[in-house]
Amino acid sequence: MSSKCEQCIVRQFSSLKALNKEELLKMAECKTSYIIKKGEPIFEEGETTNGIFCIKDGVCKVTKMSSNGREQIVKLVKKGDLLGERSLVSEEVSNLKATAINDMEVCFIPKYEIMNDLSKNPNFSMDILQQMAHDLKDSDNIIVNMAQKSVKHRLSEVLLYIHDHFGTDDNGYLNVLLTREDYANIVGTATESAIRILSKFKKDGLISTVGKHIKIENLEELKRVE
Repeated sequence: MSSKCEQCIVRQFSSLKALNKEELLKMAECKTSYIIKKGEPIFEEGETTNGIFCIKDGVCKVTKMSSNGREQIVKLVKKGDLLGERSLVSEEVSNLKATAINDMEVCFIPKYEIMNDLSKNPNFSMDILQQMAHDLKDSDNIIVNMAQKSVKHRLSEVLLYIHDHFGTDDNGYLNVLLTREDYANIVGTATESAIRILSKFKKDGLISTVGKHIKIENLEELKRVE
């Protein structure tokens, strides 16, 4: 499986948009494209990645394992996003794990090519820095939310975030299919608590469900949840 990076539409969504045609041609020559099946890891926590991953299609969850063995979902990564740039720049092993939520197509770009582009293209370097700064800001917000917002409020915000960033299918259901345990791991609560709150949302007419599929029925009321 191969494609030309300069013709790949997903690069316009990431820092790769700052690369010129010659740099993209070199990248296309050294990258590796492959399919990752639902549930399979892209990389593990503590692994040396030696490059970055460009998400060509699909969604993955990025997680951190706590000292008590509980998995915390840090963020969801979608088509067009990059993975692994922080570990690459810091020259450290990965602090996180990335796992496919659905079948994915991913391109791996080796370290030597990325570091070469970072050293020669200031626009690319600035884009990478801005993305890492954005991720740091998101991490700060997560810490504040965990401390100050109720679990019910955090769960409503997760549903709204998925709706706004990933969209819905033809039947109105959220495009990202998460387990109840996944929702619990995003907001930092027990699975039973997440199930109870989602059931309350359903009873109140804010959402409807079919199996794991969730549809937001009352967007404005969901925004008012505290």
